[in-house]
Amino acid sequence: MDVSASPRAGSLSLLRQRVGAVPVLNRVLARLGLTEIVARYLPADDARLKIAPAVVVGVVVRNLLVGHRPAYAIGDWAAGFDPALFGLGPGQVRQLTDDRIARVLDRLFDADRASLLTDLIVRMVTEFDVDTGRCHNDSTSITFSGARPDRGGGQRGGTPVPLLHHGHNKDHRPDLPQLVWILTVAADGAVPLAHRVANGNTTDDCTHIDTWNGLVKLLGRADFLYVADAKLATREQMDHIHRHGGRFITTLPRSRTEDRYFRREWLTANTPTWVEARRRPGPRLGDPDDVWSTFAFPQPSAEGHRIIWVLSSRRAHTDAADRTRRIQRACTALDELNERLSRPRSRTRTLLAADQAADAVLADAGATAWITHYPEKINEFTYRQAGSGGGHPTPDTRYRRIERPYWTIRYQIDADAVARDALSDGCYPLITNTRNVTDAQILDNYKYQPHLERRYHVLKSHQLVAPMFLQRPHRIEALLCCHFIALLVGALIERQLRQAMANRQLPHLNIYPEARACTAPSTDRALELFAHLTRDTVHDQDGRPLQTFPPDLSPEQRQVLGLLGIPADTYTT
Repeated sequence: MDVSASPRAGSLSLLRQRVGAVPVLNRVLARLGLTEIVARYLPADDARLKIAPAVVVGVVVRNLLVGHRPAYAIGDWAAGFDPALFGLGPGQVRQLTDDRIARVLDRLFDADRASLLTDLIVRMVTEFDVDTGRCHNDSTSITFSGARPDRGGGQRGGTPVPLLHHGHNKDHRPDLPQLVWILTVAADGAVPLAHRVANGNTTDDCTHIDTWNGLVKLLGRADFLYVADAKLATREQMDHIHRHGGRFITTLPRSRTEDRYFRREWLTANTPTWVEARRRPGPRLGDPDDVWSTFAFPQPSAEGHRIIWVLSSRRAHTDAADRTRRIQRACTALDELNERLSRPRSRTRTLLAADQAADAVLADAGATAWITHYPEKINEFTYRQAGSGGGHPTPDTRYRRIERPYWTIRYQIDADAVARDALSDGCYPLITNTRNVTDAQILDNYKYQPHLERRYHVLKSHQLVAPMFLQRPHRIEALLCCHFIALLVGALIERQLRQAMANRQLPHLNIYPEARACTAPSTDRALELFAHLTRDTVHDQDGRPLQTFPPDLSPEQRQVLGLLGIPADTYTT
C-alpha cells in the first residue's frame, strides 16, 4: 500500500496518496460512458458484492493500463491511490479482494457481453469520431502454463466456454495450451472495434465469416473494406463477403494455383510492367530507398477477383540472400553427409537409405527446389598380406584384395531453377473484389496491417495478458473482455495525442528520458510521464483535512494534457 502517514509538528499528520495517470484514464472512460454502460448489463443487485460490478470492472481496466497487477494484487495496488479516483467510497478499497473480482468476472461472462461491447463501440465511434470505413483483422495465440485441471469447453448458462487446447502457437510454444484471440481494429488509429475468443485449436481459415458478420451487425453496414492475412483467401470466405456486398483485401498463399502459375510459367515468358506505388527512405543513413511497385495481373483469380502483384525492393534483396544462404547450408550439410557415409561403421548401406538421407538434408535446409542429387555407389579396395605373419614384404609375398562398398551423394545446383525463382524475388500477390480503387491504394490499404500487430504487442507486453492467474476458462474470457476495453482506451489516447500533434504541427514531444524527442508517442510512454504524481493532505489530530497539496505538473505533463484536451486543474483541483 503506497499510503504513508507521518507525524508533523504538534499533532498534525500527512497523508500521501498516489494520483498517477488515473485522471487521464478517467477522462477517456467518462467520454466512453464505461461505468454507465457496464452498470446497465451488470446491475448492483447483489448485496454480497459490496462494490458495484461496474466500479470493479473500471478498476480492473485501469489496472491493466497502468498497474499491471494480477487479480489477487489489484486491491493492494488500488489502496495506494485516492479511492475517489476509482469511484470507491471510504473503506471500500479493503473489499476489493480477488474473490470479489472473480465474482464480478463470473457475472461479466454471464452477461450479454456482445450488446455491452456494441453499446461501448457505438458510443466510442460517435464521441471520438472514429472512421470505420476500413477494418483490419488478425488473430494471436494466448498461452497458459501451470496446472490447469479445468480446460473449459462445454457451456455455462447456455454460453459456450472456450477450450484451452494445443494448436499452432504463434509464440512458438506448442507445448502449452492456448486460446485464440481474434481482434479487429479500425484503420483510423488502429482503434479496436471487436474481439472474439476461440478454442485453442481453431485455425484462422474458418474464423472470418463469423468475424465479418459480427462487424456488419456492429457497424450497421456491409460496404466497409475488410483487410486480413492469407487465411482469408478461401473460396467460401471470399464468396461470402462478396455475395453480401462486402469488400476485402488479402494476400494469396503460395499454395494457390494462381501463385504457382505466375512464378513458374508466366514470368518465364512475360515481363510485367511494374509501376512504382510507394517509397520510403532506407532504415539507415546511406541505405537505398525501400520501393514498392505494383502490377495488375491480366487474369483474375479462380473466383473472378482482381489480383495485384507487388514487388518490394527490400524483400527482393532478402529473398535472394535467403536463397543463397539455404543453398550454402544444404551444400555444407551434403558434404558432411558424404563424410559420414564413407565411414566404415556407417549404417547407411542401401541406395534407398542414402537417397532418403539426402532428401532429409535438403528439406531441413529448405533447398530442395534448387539442388539435384543422386546416390552413387563407390567401391573402395584395400590390400592385405595373405596368410599369417606380417613380416616385411618380398617379391613372393601374396596379397588379398578387400572390397568395401559405400554410398556417396552426387549433387549440383540447378542453375535454371535458381534463375527461374530469382524472377519472382520480392513478389507477393494481393487479391481483392474492389473495382474502383487503384493498385497503389490497394497496396496502401494492405500495408496498414502491421499497425494491428502493434495492438498485440501492447496486449502481451504492457498489459501482461500472460501469465494469467486464473484457472477457470470462463473467467479468463471475461478478463480478456477487460483487456479489450483497456486496449481500446489506450488506442484512443494514442490516436488523440498523435492527431493533436499533427494538427498543431508538433514534430515531437520531449517525453523520453533526459528530455529526448519522441516523434510517435505511445500510450504507455504518455501515461508513464504521470506515474510518480502524488497528492499530499495535512490532517489534524481528529483526522480532519486541513490543507491539500496537489501534484506539481511539469511543462511536459501540461503539454500532454493540453494535447489530450484535459484541463490541468483535473490534477490541481
